[in-house]
Amino acid sequence: QVQLAESGGGVVQAGGFLRLSCVGSGSITSINRMGWYRQTPGKQRELVATIDRRGTTNYQDSVKGRFTISRDNAKNTVHLQMNSLRPEDTAVYYCYANIFTGFVSRDYWGQGTQVTVSS
Repeated sequence: QVQLAESGGGVVQAGGFLRLSCVGSGSITSINRMGWYRQTPGKQRELVATIDRRGTTNYQDSVKGRFTISRDNAKNTVHLQMNSLRPEDTAVYYCYANIFTGFVSRDYWGQGTQVTVSS
């Protein structure tokens, strides 16, 4: 059984910052790509940022220069530092990881954490 647990969401004023964290637990042999997605009501879930085991990152254009993704392979964790937050960043943020359990690799998702940016 593999679980991803997120923390760090909340309410912040525009221009502020938040740091999201996600830790994987359970039968994890290794984690390939990790990342963060977000979703607002009535819209599809969208990629925010991803990072592979070597540290190669990928960002949605709207967050480049404001958000920074990082990971700690030894601790099965991924973080998202979000600076200069805007009201349009308001969403439920989901942690994602492609995990190898020793048999197969598959995608796992956290339950989501709400981020609200007030204007």
